[in-house]
Amino acid sequence: MTLTHHDHAAGVVGETDWVPACRLDALVPGRGVAVLMPDGMQAALFLLSTGELFAVGNIDPFGRAAVMSRGLVGDRDGEPTVASPLLKQVFSLRTGRCLDDDTVGLGTFATRVVDGRVDVATW
Repeated sequence: MTLTHHDHAAGVVGETDWVPACRLDALVPGRGVAVLMPDGMQAALFLLSTGELFAVGNIDPFGRAAVMSRGLVGDRDGEPTVASPLLKQVFSLRTGRCLDDDTVGLGTFATRVVDGRVDVATW
């Protein structure tokens, strides 16, 4: 599922640079969703079974496809991770850093929950 940003009535993102993504109760722990940001950038949003929310870049830097939201969520030595569904490189959900090649990363987005709605910060 890809979630598209819907602007407020004024048609612009507020000064806080938060993009409403979806309702928290629409997320399934361990499964990602793609969020299309106002500038065309994409984030991959993940809810873990612990209740933690993470958002990283959705473009796989190795395969150059928008697939990270479909990646396999896991854990490497206590670090929450997502593995690319293409070539299986593993990335930290906290930092976006590739754990198999530390010269590559996804980038990260801050997240928050307001009144049951998940917001993703723009870069």
